[in-house]
Amino acid sequence: MLILVTYDVSTETPAGRRRLRQVAKACLNYGQRVQKSVFECKVDQAGLEALQRYLLKIICEEEDSLRIYRLTEPLERNVQEFGKFRAVDFEAPLIV
Repeated sequence: MLILVTYDVSTETPAGRRRLRQVAKACLNYGQRVQKSVFECKVDQAGLEALQRYLLKIICEEEDSLRIYRLTEPLERNVQEFGKFRAVDFEAPLIV
C-alpha cells in the first residue's frame, strides 16, 4: 500500500533537531521524500505498523505531530503532480 507520512517536529532544542533527523531517516528507509517533511512510502501492513511504532518512539507527542495517510491506488489517478519534482514510480522496474 502507498502511504503519505507528514510530520512537524519542534526544532527549538537540540533534542528536537535530533528527533527531526531520526524521523526523516526512518521515513527514507521506507520511501521517498516529496516535500521537506512529507514522504511517500510503499509498505505492506507489517511495514506500516513497524514504521508507525518506530516513529511514535521517536517523536515527542507533546511537542511534535505525525500524520499518516493511506493513499488510494492507482496513484496516477488520484495524485496530481506539478512543478519539477517527479516521484519515483514504485511499480516500475528499477534501472540502475
